[in-house]
Amino acid sequence: MSPQSSTPVDEWRDRKRYLWLMGLVPPTAVFMALGVIWAFNMLGWNAVSPVWWWIGPLLVYGLLPLLDLFFGPDGQNPPDEVMEALENDKYYRYCTYIYIPFQLVSLVIACYLWTADNLSWLGIDGGLGLISKIGLAISIGVMGGVGINTAHEMGHKKDSLERWLSKVTLAQTFYGHFYIEHNRGHHVRVATPEDPASSKFGESFWRFLPRSVWGSLKSSWQIEKTRMERLGKPTWNIRNDVLNAWLMSVVLFGVLTAVFGVSILPFLVIQAVYGFSLLETVNYLEHYGLLRAKTASGRYERCAPAHSWNSDHIVTNIFLYHLQRHSDHHANPTRRYQTLRSMEGAPNLPSGYASMISLAYFPPIWRKVMDHRVLEHYRGDITAVNIEPSKREKILARYGADSGNE
Repeated sequence: MSPQSSTPVDEWRDRKRYLWLMGLVPPTAVFMALGVIWAFNMLGWNAVSPVWWWIGPLLVYGLLPLLDLFFGPDGQNPPDEVMEALENDKYYRYCTYIYIPFQLVSLVIACYLWTADNLSWLGIDGGLGLISKIGLAISIGVMGGVGINTAHEMGHKKDSLERWLSKVTLAQTFYGHFYIEHNRGHHVRVATPEDPASSKFGESFWRFLPRSVWGSLKSSWQIEKTRMERLGKPTWNIRNDVLNAWLMSVVLFGVLTAVFGVSILPFLVIQAVYGFSLLETVNYLEHYGLLRAKTASGRYERCAPAHSWNSDHIVTNIFLYHLQRHSDHHANPTRRYQTLRSMEGAPNLPSGYASMISLAYFPPIWRKVMDHRVLEHYRGDITAVNIEPSKREKILARYGADSGNE
């Protein structure tokens, strides 16, 4: 059910208004880690202080799931009467803008830490060890992955500044083509077999990952190729949004390499791959097994709340700018995050995205938790489900369906 506020409209306030600043935890996590590591080393706890280079995964796989469990669902939807004022309140967009400078500064600090050979000011003899460098790369990757979601929020908007900032945010993970594919590919084909970013029933995350990465890249290139042809321009043109987004990554990586040396390149690759794989894990969660039916004309039905998995767990929603209210996002792609609402008819995950990400890595556990929920959503009709093609016959046979009748 869609949560409704019992508060009179003239008294309604966004109780999350200042909590949205918690979205700055990922791009400032390295700063926090530096402080904790320095304190631990000053106390003589040198043996355990390196754990904090892994602050990113500690947050994603540890703290956030626990906080989701403790605080539970949100339960508050903005009433219709406040939507316009809430949408036009620029404070909320500034909360996303400020992510970017912290993101870039953290990346520069990481490059320094990867190459420094004297970190005595941190209480470290010499430079970082390999394990610490990898932990730092993964933590920076978490920042980049959450940054893709920040770019996602800005990339849907009509304002040219926000669209440009979206590309800047994507530069760290070399995933600029997401700006094109998500807006003009995924939102058109969502919850259909043709969409590379919609996972199928019986498909493991590890099978989905390369399919989505490669499929989204190909789709974005084809979308821009078609647009360039329509404009009478060659595909290899600076106006090609895939190319100019990738160019931002090339410039960013090139400048960092010129300043800090080629030794940072392996760690830049690690953080980028981890960052976009984190985004793809979220993609995996959002539409698992869900399928838009075809109408009598052979076209897919309009995307509805029933075609996205949702979660109203408040903590992860704050960190991901209401991304978990995914059905409303697909219904209203340009709607700003602060106005997204939980919708009736949307299937719900048992916990927040942060908890479900960990389950996705373990296919048997994921299927035990999710497969019966997909079937319940379709009232036991397995033929209404978006099934992994390689497992189709086996799955249909298991649930007693006749593939010849489809």
